[in-house]
Amino acid sequence: MATVEIERERAESPKEAKGDDDVSPIEEVRMVVSNEDNPNEPVWTFRMWFLGIMAVVLLSFLNTFFGYRSQPLTVTMISVQVATLPIGRFMAKVLPRRKVRIRGREFSLNPGPFNRKEHVLISIFANAGAAFGSGSAYAVGIVDIIRAFYGRKITFLASWLLVLTTQVLGYGWAGIMKKYVVEPAQMWWPGTLVQVSLFRALHEKEGKRMSKEKFFIIALTCSFAWYVVPGYLFPTLSIISWVCWIFPHSVTAHQLGSGKNGLGLGSFSLDWTTIASFLGNPLVTPFFAIANVLAGYILFIYLIIPIAYWGLNLYSANNFPIYSSNLFTSHGDDYNVTVIVNQKFEIDMQAYQKQGLVNLSVFFAVSYGFGFAAIAASLTHVAIFNGREIYEQFRSSRSGKEDIHTRLMKKYKPIPNWWFHVTLLISFVLALLLCTVMKDQVQMPWWGLIFAAGLALTFTLPISIITATTNQSPGLNIITEYIMGVILPGEPIANVCFKTYGYISMSQAVSFLSDFKLGHYMKIPPRSMFIVQIIGTLIAGTVDVGVAWWLLGSIKNICKQDLLPENSPWTCPGDHVFFDASVIWGLVGPRRIFGTLGKYQKLNWFFFIGAVGPVVIWALRKVFPKQHWISLIHLPVLLGATANMPPASTVNFNSWIIVGTIFNYFVFKYRKNWWERYNYVLAAALDAGLAFMTVLIYFAVTMEGKGIQWWGTDEHCPLAECPTAKGLIAEGCPVF
Repeated sequence: MATVEIERERAESPKEAKGDDDVSPIEEVRMVVSNEDNPNEPVWTFRMWFLGIMAVVLLSFLNTFFGYRSQPLTVTMISVQVATLPIGRFMAKVLPRRKVRIRGREFSLNPGPFNRKEHVLISIFANAGAAFGSGSAYAVGIVDIIRAFYGRKITFLASWLLVLTTQVLGYGWAGIMKKYVVEPAQMWWPGTLVQVSLFRALHEKEGKRMSKEKFFIIALTCSFAWYVVPGYLFPTLSIISWVCWIFPHSVTAHQLGSGKNGLGLGSFSLDWTTIASFLGNPLVTPFFAIANVLAGYILFIYLIIPIAYWGLNLYSANNFPIYSSNLFTSHGDDYNVTVIVNQKFEIDMQAYQKQGLVNLSVFFAVSYGFGFAAIAASLTHVAIFNGREIYEQFRSSRSGKEDIHTRLMKKYKPIPNWWFHVTLLISFVLALLLCTVMKDQVQMPWWGLIFAAGLALTFTLPISIITATTNQSPGLNIITEYIMGVILPGEPIANVCFKTYGYISMSQAVSFLSDFKLGHYMKIPPRSMFIVQIIGTLIAGTVDVGVAWWLLGSIKNICKQDLLPENSPWTCPGDHVFFDASVIWGLVGPRRIFGTLGKYQKLNWFFFIGAVGPVVIWALRKVFPKQHWISLIHLPVLLGATANMPPASTVNFNSWIIVGTIFNYFVFKYRKNWWERYNYVLAAALDAGLAFMTVLIYFAVTMEGKGIQWWGTDEHCPLAECPTAKGLIAEGCPVF
């Protein structure tokens, strides 16, 4: 108790607050995060549990339900943050304050004003319902393709275990890594600062200047009102490709200028959905990370792709569109996947040999190469540039002093390590049960689970460090698909299961740690964070499976576009991509695409390039120590800059880079006081206004099939998808 009191006195001492150990070394954190804490604020309240559980159930239902429709919609945590504040304050006014005694402990439905710590925990609950911002649980896609695409059977129990274990498995080792990527001040997690800024804006009262809360409401209203224009009335504003307007009959101009299916030269957007899609909110990404993304983007889109397509005709590039993620035959026709699948859901070699090798556009092929390089660079970069810090953390002798936030969090009881060990053990045993007793439903062998978990564990720390410092998070989806496709070709369900256990368990671990950093900044008791995250994930996974089971069993021909009635919304666009991946990596297999039996074998050299790249950067730093710009080169971010292509297009990158540079370079440099006060509030308001108007448009017009068709609903670059090889004629394209 004495130690706690000493720590409290140190934290509250104005004199000591001026010391270097009482401030964060990260300027953005100093600007946004409060150095004060009230440990007496109640967190385990009836309001928190009621609103939190309601939020996770509602978001899980909505995100899973919308995921099957032609225009998927993801309702994120930020919408709940805004919506639950007035409800929480209303409950604080009307609930009885009388205390009741349960098992010797006093309890009140209304312990006082609705506080920010309750609000944070409610939002963490909601984040589980949004699968940490990505919609429904990733493993639901496996259930969908098994039942709707392959026509196989899978039981509800197997589906439930598959979803829950893939969502929870990574939590086990994430907690053990908490001291490496949450407690150090240098691990500042830029994305969490938006949430911190929003919570402070909603809960703190300010003086003469426009308050953050008022600014948030004004910005939210503007965002809400504006989105009806690009979101419904004038969709062309989402992708403005003016080069196509000037040259309406030129294939080359359309390939260069299209922001959707081309290189996006000069293309931009006035739609926040387009700007913030795929790469996240540009206002929260530090400028050095934006600069690395810009460098990688220019290198890939404006140097390598034009040379490969027009200069070298690499991989017969002219036979296909310049920018496409479709699969083609050697003559440029769409590849007919259905004819190469036999009744056992294995590859029909005779049909495959008749149709020929799978061909990719040069953009799609090289993008895979960059993905290979980014994964390899992630490991090497962290080993070289963060290895010493990790080692010192491991030996509990890290150089440097704790900042104020870490010292304030020592007031609260830490999470016992055995909580994480038990979580890991239970989830792993259940997953092992799924892969043994129920192997006929998921195909994946038991050793595949161990391999996938080991792969995810290996990458969790380096990916967490990259995310914690750059707000960019490289994924493992490509490498996991590749590995299992080589080891066990011809079994598509095993491939996607391996990918999900390897990729999503790592992704969930990183998201788990991100939420812990939010709790770290907001001074939430760690044990409360852990319990809320676990319970929220279990509820969300159960609701996700329930909704999927209901829709798959009640809507005839769901996801089967050729059998659905005209204009039916149940087309499952995300599941189609998931199904295609199972065919490419599981059914056909990487050996027939990137291996000795395919035509893209040389792309494997990108693994070597990615692994060696950080070593070269390290050497340049040593040789030219005065060239400080070299230290800003972050190869995992640079090489992984275009990892979201597809489904991201060039207009997403153009707009994201422009907006991010304006706010995180120019405004940050020349209007720092404004940036400090309003930047993250604006980021949150733009997201929230967009989310609310998206929901309103969906229910008001989209669900009723009330669309409009006019000049302003098209991008006006129809020739961008044309091949340029002579003699090839595609529908809607000129004859060469």
